[in-house]
Amino acid sequence: MYSRQADRPRRVKSFDSMSVNCEDGQINNELNKSNYMSSEDNKENNENAVQEGRVTVIFSIKNEVGGLVKALKLFQEKHVNLIHIESRTSKRNSEFEIFLDCDSNREQLNEIFQLLRPHVNLITMNPQEDFSVEEDDMESVPWFPIKISDLDKSANRVLMYGSDLDADHPGFKDNVYRKRRKYFADVAMNYRYGDPIPRIEFTEEEVKTWGTVFRELNKLYQTHACREYLKNLPLLVKHCGYREDNIPQLEDVSRFLKEHSGFTIRPVAGYLSPRDFLAGLAFRVFHCTQYVRHSSDPLYTPEPDTCHELLGHVPLLAEPSFAQFSQEIGLASLGASDEAVQKLATCYFFTVEFGLCKQEGMLKVYGAGLLSSISELKHSVSGNAIVKPFDPMVTCTQECIITSFQEVYFYSESFEEAKEKMREFAKTIKRPFGLKYNPYTQSVQILKDTQSITNLVSELRHELDIVSDALNKMNKQLGV
Repeated sequence: MYSRQADRPRRVKSFDSMSVNCEDGQINNELNKSNYMSSEDNKENNENAVQEGRVTVIFSIKNEVGGLVKALKLFQEKHVNLIHIESRTSKRNSEFEIFLDCDSNREQLNEIFQLLRPHVNLITMNPQEDFSVEEDDMESVPWFPIKISDLDKSANRVLMYGSDLDADHPGFKDNVYRKRRKYFADVAMNYRYGDPIPRIEFTEEEVKTWGTVFRELNKLYQTHACREYLKNLPLLVKHCGYREDNIPQLEDVSRFLKEHSGFTIRPVAGYLSPRDFLAGLAFRVFHCTQYVRHSSDPLYTPEPDTCHELLGHVPLLAEPSFAQFSQEIGLASLGASDEAVQKLATCYFFTVEFGLCKQEGMLKVYGAGLLSSISELKHSVSGNAIVKPFDPMVTCTQECIITSFQEVYFYSESFEEAKEKMREFAKTIKRPFGLKYNPYTQSVQILKDTQSITNLVSELRHELDIVSDALNKMNKQLGV
């Protein structure tokens, strides 16, 4: 859980997406060959580049018909091997630039440089290894985890934990409760990546408190919760021991989530900063408390507890589309500025915590803060609350309220719609690099130079080959 106190970058377009008047079929064929070369060809070219020299060429076309064709013919005539071709928005003006990655020697390129001048506006040539984000730009980027085990460095940077409760907390004067909270904090602080989550022997009082929350909320779920929640809750009852008389163990829940959506649970002692909490989501890790709210008022808690986490968050984290939505918010936060992280955290607050969606023409709830609060769950879809369509640019400026009902709630037509809107919003976050999550190594790849991007393109080609092969086999079976 996290504490709530607290110019668009260029968009790359593929060469095929450009509107170019090209009548020379031979040029088109050559472009297709060089732009969609096989992995084996790419490997061979990488080896040759060591001898010949990999060079990046960037230019913009003058406003004349066939300008691009004329320029590319020069590379063909000089027998220059084009490794990669794409268009992208210019950093200098509103025009598009042509980005070429090629193998060639210096003498060839100097000759092409002179021949290109009559047909293009700008020319820059750089050896590929020099075409990368400046180190000075990277030095200004806040630290962020690169691999899942790096979360060990940030998971214990809690803002509040253990027996350090505020004076208005229901358990502030209860020394037994404070001692119990200290126990849960120590369990979380001693946890390291790869460890099994320690099993807790909950007290009779804790189970009774959980049981009251579980029983009362379950009276409302069928009429208020979204269909994805209602699909996954019975599975948790069956596989993780969700019952009125039993508090589920986080290790069991974590294994369940891993199988269904790739998410895992990590115990946390208390509030994390938005940056540290969102960083966990980037690796499909949900920081989760284990302590139970004070028994004096089972239906109220001033902070997220295990009732909120297990009943509010977990059923939706088991849904693949929702899991992807959560992870993408986390990925967008890595290396972002404090201002950008706060905007992302606010969007998270009004979606994952207090979000609504429309299903069968009716408002349903998917936000964990609502699904774990009886009174606000009723209020949010009562018709008396102010409800607006989810728009990240608007939502990120809304004030988050933690002491009473929200002044406004935001709804999406579906998780897919919310995800697409967040993707567009993430593109407005300025970072001097791109990121790609690698699910095999549970790490992020930093895309800040042509080599890292070329490697990624090669991986994507392989994935597309798998899809293409599957489609071909399906077509054969169907006799197409």
